[in-house]
Amino acid sequence: MSVRITGRRIVAGMLAVLLAASMSACSSRSPDWDDTDHEIAGGGANGVYFAYGDALAAELATGFDVRMTAVQTAGSVDNLLRVSSGEALLGFAQGDAAADAVEGEGAFRDPLPVQAVARLYDEYLHVVVRADSDIDRLDDLAGRVVSLGAENSGVNVIASRVLDAADVDPASISDPELGLAASIDALQSGGIDGFFWVGGVPTPGIAELAQTTPVRLLPIEQNWVNRVNERYSYAYRPSDLPVGLYGLEESEPTLAVPNYLVTSSGTPAEVVSDVLRALFDGRTRLAHDVPAAALLDRTQAIFTGPVPLHPGAIEYFREQRD
Repeated sequence: MSVRITGRRIVAGMLAVLLAASMSACSSRSPDWDDTDHEIAGGGANGVYFAYGDALAAELATGFDVRMTAVQTAGSVDNLLRVSSGEALLGFAQGDAAADAVEGEGAFRDPLPVQAVARLYDEYLHVVVRADSDIDRLDDLAGRVVSLGAENSGVNVIASRVLDAADVDPASISDPELGLAASIDALQSGGIDGFFWVGGVPTPGIAELAQTTPVRLLPIEQNWVNRVNERYSYAYRPSDLPVGLYGLEESEPTLAVPNYLVTSSGTPAEVVSDVLRALFDGRTRLAHDVPAAALLDRTQAIFTGPVPLHPGAIEYFREQRD
């Protein structure tokens, strides 16, 4: 009898410890959080933004007992608008679109009250065509049906700038303004000749496409990247898409742009600090489902200029340095 009682007490004690630990983990969040439903503005379902946002939402919900979900959006411009209006607490945005937002340039009539939480990883321009296509260069896109990205997407921002640098008039292209999922479906069915995409590598949707429909990526020449940098205040970096990616038989030159996690300037500092704790403490778990999360680096995360770091992010990174 005494053995049974002791066993029950041990089990009860273990459950109490686990419950206390769970409550402690959740109660460690800042009191500045409220109990409303919060959103992370992601992107299309087939892209890295949404996958990253979904994984981060799960980390925050589990670790801080907050009600957080990722939502599908048109991309960077849409995300910045949602964050600035308070519709979303967090969002992902290309560095160039975020820079335009704080300056009130490009797609934004007025400066938006958005700040950076962290620099996450680099994104790469993809110009995707079928492997058997007769399109070899950007010059060949004139007169073709090619998606330059969804309306209010960062893809559309870069596509227009690169075409201009390559002396290709965007008006000469029939652009259905499709997001990634719709672009993939349309390329498979023959409804479009190609599409532009900007994302981390590998982008899940394009990787899946390449398994059933052989594709090629058009080269983005370095002199075009230089021209873009001469014409706009934001600097892009020449880069390469490696051999083997999406079945590529040789590397292709392209351009890269960093990606930021952003929030409103009005978000409480302690909330931003909690977000960063979830982001870095859960990095290994995030990377299991989102390979781009493995690129997260505290030493690089602070470099978000010309988009200012949120005061809560500054506080977090200073604490980590001390």
